[in-house]
Formats: sequence, C-alpha cells, structure tokens
Amino acid sequence: MEVLSNGWNVILILLGFGLLIAVHELGHFLAARWAGIRCESFAVGMGPVVLGYRKGIGWVAGSTEPRTIAAHGKAAVEMSDAELARNGIGETEYSLRALPLGGFVRMLGQDDMDPGKVSADVRSYQRAPVWKRMVVVSAGVVSNLLLAIVLFVVVFLVGVRFQAPVVGDVVPGSAAEAAIDSSARLEGLQPGDRVLRAGGREVLTFDELMVAGAMAVPDTPMEITVLRGAPGEQRELTFVATPRKDRTNGLLSLGVGPAGSTRLVQPTAADLPLVQRLLEDAGVAAAGVGPGAELVSVAGRPVERWDEIGALVDAMKGAPVPTTWRLPDGQLVEATVRVDPAYQLLRGEADAAGVREAAQGLAGLVPLVAIREVAAGSQNNGLLQAGDVVLRIEGVAGPRIAAFREELARHAGGTVALEVLRDGAPVAVKAAVDGSGKLNVGIGQAWDTPMVAQSMRAPLPAAALELPPLSTIATVGGTAVGDWRTLRAALLAATAQAAAGGQGADVPVTATSPTPGHPELAGTLPLTADDVRALHALGWRSALELPLFEPLWVTLTAGGDPLRAVEMGFRQTRTMVAMTYLTLDRIVRGSVGVEQLRGPVGIVHLGTRVADRGAMYLVCFLAMISVNLAVLNFLPLPIVDGGLFLYLVYERITGRAPSPGFQNGAALVGLCLLGGLFLFTFYNDVVRLFTGG
Repeated sequence: MEVLSNGWNVILILLGFGLLIAVHELGHFLAARWAGIRCESFAVGMGPVVLGYRKGIGWVAGSTEPRTIAAHGKAAVEMSDAELARNGIGETEYSLRALPLGGFVRMLGQDDMDPGKVSADVRSYQRAPVWKRMVVVSAGVVSNLLLAIVLFVVVFLVGVRFQAPVVGDVVPGSAAEAAIDSSARLEGLQPGDRVLRAGGREVLTFDELMVAGAMAVPDTPMEITVLRGAPGEQRELTFVATPRKDRTNGLLSLGVGPAGSTRLVQPTAADLPLVQRLLEDAGVAAAGVGPGAELVSVAGRPVERWDEIGALVDAMKGAPVPTTWRLPDGQLVEATVRVDPAYQLLRGEADAAGVREAAQGLAGLVPLVAIREVAAGSQNNGLLQAGDVVLRIEGVAGPRIAAFREELARHAGGTVALEVLRDGAPVAVKAAVDGSGKLNVGIGQAWDTPMVAQSMRAPLPAAALELPPLSTIATVGGTAVGDWRTLRAALLAATAQAAAGGQGADVPVTATSPTPGHPELAGTLPLTADDVRALHALGWRSALELPLFEPLWVTLTAGGDPLRAVEMGFRQTRTMVAMTYLTLDRIVRGSVGVEQLRGPVGIVHLGTRVADRGAMYLVCFLAMISVNLAVLNFLPLPIVDGGLFLYLVYERITGRAPSPGFQNGAALVGLCLLGGLFLFTFYNDVVRLFTGG
C-alpha cells in the first residue's frame, strides 16, 4: 500500500488534480461569460458545498442560496437579470465542493444529462449562436493545453532531471540486439550508445526512447540514430529495428535498459538490507562504501558511466580489481572488487514470432533458476528465500529462466507449485503469482549449484551428452567440479591445447543422475574449433551490478532563457498530445493492452512516487496529466466535450440539434462505456497497490 505511505504526497496530487479541473472549468466559464451566456454556478469539486461566494452575499459556509432566499424571498436562479441588478447580487455562485475530483459550470438552459431541458431566455445556452457555443465547449480543452504549456515552461526554466537517452544494457534476443545499421556492417545497439532519434522523433530522455518503442506500429521497422564512441571519436550510426512485444508487460519494446552512473543508489528503508548485502558480496562494504558513494576509478582509470567498468574489469584477467570511491562526506577510500567469470550467451531456436530464447551457460549446459532476493513487500515473503534453487515448477523439472517466466504467466493471479533446493534438501512451496505473472522476487541463475536445467532446443554441443534435467555435473576432463566457476575452469583447462592449435576437442564429462540409485552418467562433449575459440574468449565481469547504481541523468533546461522555455513548453505539449493519441491508436491495434491504462487511484499512486522526486517532477507530471485530460475530453464520445462539439457541428450543418432521444441514448451508451472503463481501471489500480505492480 505504498500510495498510503506518504499522506502529504497524496494531498499534493489531489490538490494538483483540483487545479487541473478548476482550470478546465474556468475555461468553459470565461468563454460562456464572453458569449453572453448566463452562468448560474461555477464549482470546483463535487458533492456538498463546503464554501460558497456570491457577489452581494459574500462568503458563507455552504451554499449562498439560503441567505439569498432569506434576504430577497427567492433563489437567485429564479430571478431575472433585472431583479439581480436591482437586488445587487451576482448571477453566479462560486463554490468549493467536498470531493476534489471534479467540477462543473452550470449555464442557463444547458444540462448534459437532460438534453430536452431548454430555456427561452435570451441569455440561455441554446440562444447563443452555434459558433459561440463551439467556443464555449472547446474552451476547457484549450485551457488545459495552455496550462500544460505554462507548467512545462516553469519546468524548463528551473530545469528537471530525467534518465539520459543512453543504452545501459541490451536484452538478449531483443529488437535492439538484432538491429542492423544502414551499411549492414554493424549489428545491434551497444551499451554506451546515446540515442539521438527514434522513429523519426528527437529523443531527449530514456523515457522517450521507451515510449517510441512501445508506440511503434506493430511489425514495422523503425529507425534509431545513435552516437557511438569515446568523446572526440564519436560518430552517428542509424540502425533499423522492429520492436517486439515484451512478455512481462505486453508492450512493444526495443529491449534496452537505461545507463547507470557511477553513484550508488540511495535505497528505501525496505531495500537497504538488500543493497548492503550486495555491496558486501562485491567486497566493497568493508571499506565503508555504501549508498551515495561515487565510483571514481577502476584499476587506476577514471570512469563516468557504469558500462565503462566492464572492459577495465575484463583486462584484469580474473584478478581482484582495485577501485577508488568518493564517500558522501568527500573522503576517498580504496576497495577491492570481487570479479566473477563471464559465461556464454546461448541461443535457442526461434519461436513463431521469430524470437530466439537466450540464456547464459557453457557449451549448451544451462544452470537452474535461483531466487536471489525476496522483496520486503512480496506476497511470497516467508515462503521463498534468497538462495532457493528451483528444481521444478508445476512438475516441470529443471526449467530455464524463459520457461520459468512463461509458466508464471500462465498462472497469473493464482498460485504455482514449486519445488526448491534449500540448504541441500528439496522443499515444496505453493507460491502466489500476482496479476502480472510475477512472484515479486529477484531471480537469476544458480551458478553455485552444478546442476543443469532442461536442454535448449538448439544444436548445441551439450545435446550429445543427453543429460536429463537436474543432473549434477561431477567431472569435466577428469577434474572434479563443485560449481559453475570450477566447471568453467575445468572446461578451459581441458581445451587449452586445442585452443592453442586452433582445433576442436572432445571433453569427457561425468554427472550424477537425478534419479536415486541410477549409475553415474558419462559422455563426451564434442567441441568444434569455433566452440573452443568461443570458450577461451570468455572474460570476467564485476560483481558491482547495474541496479546498485543511480541512473545516468540528463537535465532538460532552457538555461534561464524564457523564450527557449516557451519553445520547449510548446514542443513538449505537442509531443504529449501526439503520444496520447498514439496510445489510443495502439490500444485499438492491440500492441498496447488496456490493462496498461490507469484510473484515478492509479494516477494518484503514480503521482505520489513522482512527488517523492521533487517539486519540478510533480509540476511536470501535472502538465502531462493536463494534456491527457484535454485529449480525452475532446474525444468524439457522448457526455464529454468532444461529443458535444460533434452535436454542434451537426446543428451547424443541418440547422437543428440532434433529437433529445438520440442524445439521451448516446449519453447512456457513453456512461456505460466510461463507467465500465472506470471500473476496469479501478480494479487494476487496486490490484497494483496490493501486488506492488
């Protein structure tokens, strides 16, 4: 229930919504006054009146009507303009209502829920010319767009940080990995690539890159222009990639992660124990390195991004790596980082969508799935433990990571039967799977346990061994192994001579059967010269993982130039309008699922997270919501401004308004559609709250 953990943020978001709605209704109100239409009420919020004001009456608790009736014998809505003037009171009651989730302007003779209600008064809504009514109806949308521009101008005058459009990692088998440059000589985006344009649009933040992938036309290639190379040696490259649907969220994706900086994250209280454990495992915690510390150099070389660490670590050939850190108090400390062996990226056969499964392993041997950590708020906290190794899921022995995730997706919203290896013994667990198909635990591969998962469907060397899943590797080339690190070392030792001669090798392997009482399994691992070369090309990687570091940031700012800020504000508003319409288009096409939509609860939930990042993030968030409010209000649907505008277009063309019966029927359909959408998004929002989605 994170949304309830910071009541102040919730209040800020609700007040922000109130501002957006008040500006929307103010647009209608000012336009109606300009058009000469009598406005009987202007309200911010819904429900009972908390505070009211009317010219000639003043501020009162509740509605001004009782005091008006007491002073003049009738309500203001019953008085003519002449009576109002003679009594010295205003025609409009301004009110603040109890629920800050709406607002309205009540004009004489206009009632969206009763189209048959009319007034013969010269100042009624129906007596105004059609073109003036068009202005009144569209004024709320225009007000929200103008507000968005103003808010974005404020944001860009002050400056706000976003994740930089730099590639941090590339998901194996993703569209980014399969991307081809225009010369057809280079393949795949790489860590460190700075994205300049995607799908014909300039990219300023990593979020914009993600949105460009998600909003791409399904099965249609898109161009991605990047800047690659060290400073002073950079060159522009243009790649073509076809975004693929991400199985975890149903959205189209390029398959890239954001770049990391060299500053360690400041975790929440719930995540602090995990971060501390990872820093201890990496070997740097003993030197005083903790959250907020900045990595200054690796092996004596200065670093500015996380992706620069890999090459420096690999050059140490497996030796512990000396590093220098700057602590939050400015003190410099030295720490030695543990390094881990790198493993091969193995590829399976392509599925029906052309996506090839990818997993790390050796010569076709793949380790089991391991539970790396259990989130404090996970529904499986206490059921699963860090270090558990998955032996079976729903009776399927030795699932690889891809198969494990697919099985979870099939049991979304229910439970899944697991058998895990815990402290050397199998344990049966009935784990809860949330609505998005997640256990809410961190998973990885069980490198400390020399058991093998199911073989990949591909012509890999290990297929010749015919090892059943859950077999335990005992020896490689006559050398005993106890984990995947020693397995790798034994495999390299057994093929050293072949590697020197550029030849293949047949490596004897023994294993223990997963079935008790069965004899030892033995076979030969046939490696070609290319297989041997690939094994000996394997390097080393740092134990300092990307999630330990803050993202690489970029500050979007006009540099104090008001004109530049206005230009950026217009650009961002135009972009947001286009992306909102694109989102609706992709929902219709099916590349964006309706489950991705958020209702009021979900928006408040998201808004509280944004508010934690600072005032400018909140202003930027409200600007984006203002754009969405404008676009959605002008859709051609009954009971919203877009539907009313269509009625006026019809009246302008035919000389008469649609019949009250038609308008009532359309309003009923519109209410059912919007009500159903509200209930659907409300359900999804509540599920997200309880599952951490």
